[in-house]
Amino acid sequence: MSLFTAVVVFVVGLLSGIVVRWVAGLAAVLALVLVLLGATTPDIGLVNFVIEQYYQGNELLFLAGLLFGLDAERTRDVVAG
Repeated sequence: MSLFTAVVVFVVGLLSGIVVRWVAGLAAVLALVLVLLGATTPDIGLVNFVIEQYYQGNELLFLAGLLFGLDAERTRDVVAG
């Protein structure tokens, strides 16, 4: 994996963590409604390509960015002193 790919995966995880922190409740309710309605994610070629090429095998790096994004505000407070 190149350095660029690692940085991109980490940044995507970071941004995902920030978004999750903002809209977690809404996302959970929406997911529950979709499951109850039996709706599934449509087969989108670009999404499948990105997952197969970059995400698979990089789950821990993505998770690191996600967790850092979730705790970014507290981390900023600790680092700033």
